[in-house]
Amino acid sequence: MLFNSFEFIFIFLPIVFIIYFILNKRKLTELSKIWLILSSLVFYSWWNVAYLPLIIIPIVVNFSIGYAMNAKAQSGKRVLLIIGLLFNIGLLGYFKYYDFFADSLNLVFSTNLALKRLALPLAISFFTFQQIAYLVDLYRKETGSSRFLDYCLFISFFPQLIAGPIVHHKEIMTQYQSVRNKVLNYRNVSLGIFIFFIGLFKKVVVADTFAVWATEGFDHQTALTFVESWIAVLSYSFQLYFDFSGYSDMAIGAALLFNIKLPINFDSPYKSLNIQEFWRRWHITLGRFLTNYIYFPLGGSRKGKVRTYLNVMIIFLISGIWHGAGWTFVFWGFLHGLASVIYRYWNSFNLHMNKALAWFITFNFVNLSWVFFRANTWSDAVKMLEGMVGLNGFRPIIQAKGEREWSLLFNQGVNFDQLFVAEFLTIVIYLLIALVLVLAVNNSMQWTERFQPDWKRSALVVGIAFVLIYAAFSTQNVSEFLYFNF
Repeated sequence: MLFNSFEFIFIFLPIVFIIYFILNKRKLTELSKIWLILSSLVFYSWWNVAYLPLIIIPIVVNFSIGYAMNAKAQSGKRVLLIIGLLFNIGLLGYFKYYDFFADSLNLVFSTNLALKRLALPLAISFFTFQQIAYLVDLYRKETGSSRFLDYCLFISFFPQLIAGPIVHHKEIMTQYQSVRNKVLNYRNVSLGIFIFFIGLFKKVVVADTFAVWATEGFDHQTALTFVESWIAVLSYSFQLYFDFSGYSDMAIGAALLFNIKLPINFDSPYKSLNIQEFWRRWHITLGRFLTNYIYFPLGGSRKGKVRTYLNVMIIFLISGIWHGAGWTFVFWGFLHGLASVIYRYWNSFNLHMNKALAWFITFNFVNLSWVFFRANTWSDAVKMLEGMVGLNGFRPIIQAKGEREWSLLFNQGVNFDQLFVAEFLTIVIYLLIALVLVLAVNNSMQWTERFQPDWKRSALVVGIAFVLIYAAFSTQNVSEFLYFNF
């Protein structure tokens, strides 16, 4: 079940919301909690019920380890923590990386390890990191244990289950236990609907529009010219931006309906003036996890420049492999790690750069690195890079009327008449509008800071968004969010 599907918006979410607050109003708080957990498990198993045990079993195992840690001395806690880490990493490694490592070993050592072709269990990367953080926080005494139902809700709560944000036990558990949060809050409902529909608009109207041109360039063309490749890459950059931003808004909005405030996970990253700032704005909770649970334990920046640079490279390589089981993802992580090391070295001399130039360099580096993030294979990435530097020519999009060409936008061999010219200009205009939106317009979280529960204004915004969303729904299939693949 997808956030952007009719069954979620008009059936699942309203039913779960109404019954949850009816149960709470009748003081059946434990039953309301069970209802929310079961609803979340239904939401998770909607894709494939066969993978339901893969979230239930880790919940039971990690809760049991956490419960046992509270009764042990520090040395015993360390043993339990190691067991928990091995269990979680092993589970993630088997389902997500077995074929990747087996295929790599076959390639390097000419072995013949059989590939299992395992389907990636939905959300396993997210709930695994969340449970690792819980065990580590328990070991560090930064959080306390919880009751089993509370822990189940902490892991399975459907607004953040599939693609984050990755939340900490200590920041979310008090919200689940708060008596005030059991009462319907009309401001939160208004704000939640407002944010949710902004996110839905970003996904359905904006991201899915750019997806058509990105998919055409990356997946359907065997060679691209300079203009075609830049259209495809920029389209993917904006597709990913509005897709992930839209999901983050929808997750926060859906959670607010239940009076739960999830942490911000996306903060206008394309406004960044350097790569370090980009990672403070993009997938914020993943960066927080990697920093707190890998970078700092490795020594952070406390052990000299060389060690600091090595630690930075390690967390970005981990970030790359976390996003996908492939060498293109590893190389994407390497590129960002290298850029971060270069920026730290540059910054150590207290040098400054013109802001416009700094933004231009940062944006184009991020845009270039997305090629490896999106490409299915190395050859796809090379194909795109060859086009971006003009190795396949700078072939004009607009040619003499009557000529035919294999184009990015119309893979049909059509005549180049005024209609095609209009479509090409439309794409350029879309790209320029998207650039203005990400640079000059306040993001969703900035809007919420000034939000007032004005039903007329909110209804107008939501109504306009709904009409546009419905129009988009009627012309295309419901598509998954890109981060569901990770």
